[in-house]
Formats: sequence, C-alpha cells, structure tokens
Amino acid sequence: MVLVFLADGFEEIEALTVVDVLRRAELEVVTVGIGDKLIRGAHGILVGADTDDGRIPTKDLQAVVLPGGMPGTLHLEKADAVQRMIEFALVNGALIAAICAAPSILGHKGLLENRRAVCFPGFEEELCGALLCDQPVVTDLPFVTSKGAGTAMAFALELVSQLVSPDMAAKLCASMQCR
Repeated sequence: MVLVFLADGFEEIEALTVVDVLRRAELEVVTVGIGDKLIRGAHGILVGADTDDGRIPTKDLQAVVLPGGMPGTLHLEKADAVQRMIEFALVNGALIAAICAAPSILGHKGLLENRRAVCFPGFEEELCGALLCDQPVVTDLPFVTSKGAGTAMAFALELVSQLVSPDMAAKLCASMQCR
C-alpha cells in the first residue's frame, strides 16, 4: 500500500498524477487528508481524500509520498501523523518519496545528508547536507525526490519502477504517450 498525504495548499499535479499512475500500475493507493478528508489544493481544487490523518492504515506499507506546493509542504511538515509515518516507513523498509518543496521535510529531519536528492529550485539549502543533483527525479534508496509539477509524471513512473518493475513503468509510459 502507498500513502499519499494531502494538506491544504498541496500541489495538485504532484499528488494526483502519482495517485493516477500508481493505480494504473494496480498498486493500492490511499490518500490521507491532514486534518480532514476534504482538502483544497494550491490552485483551489477541492479533493476528497480516502481517509484522514486520524485513521492511517499501515498494513503492507510500500511507500509514503509527500507532494509539494505551498503552503501544503509546511502543513505536512507540522503534522504529527506525517512525521510518524516517515519514521514508520524508515523502520519498515518502505520508500519515502517527496517532490517539489517537500524534500525539505526530509532535509530538516537530517535524512538526506550525504544522499543524492533534488527539490524545487530555491529549496536546496533546506536539504541539509544532501548531494544535490540536476536531474528531474533522483533515487537514493529508500528516498525518491523530484523537482516539481513538471516532473510529476517522471516521478510517478520512477515510483512504479521501484514498487512494481521497470517493465511496468515502461508499459505505462508508452500507453500514456509519454516521451
């Protein structure tokens, strides 16, 4: 199961592209609203989460996904449930994926020190000791990081590659007419 966290002000493309692509790969994806099940994105799109942060399933956790966006990233970082699930994922061998400004959450926890990572331009100092890269998506297990909304499809496909297989990611890429 993959948990995708949504907090008011999340970047819609970064969250919903991941949900869509992972579900196409037949992965179980659960969206988790911080504070409520009805969450408003950074561009005013109202999204109904599958559950709220008071009822987070953990059985068979494969990954935790943190979309960026502002102030969504700030709300995610302040949420005890997100902090607990990052720790749970680390202890249980799950992937931790963050895009745009959200890798800063991992940086502030000291998790990216001496690890390859990327983020939205301007947040590099928040990655606290990361080995910064100039790629759209970077995997340094157990972490997958990505630059922003324009890299959301590549980010989602990398998650499929890691969670299912590179072949499944390639098939989805072709079927969705990605370059």
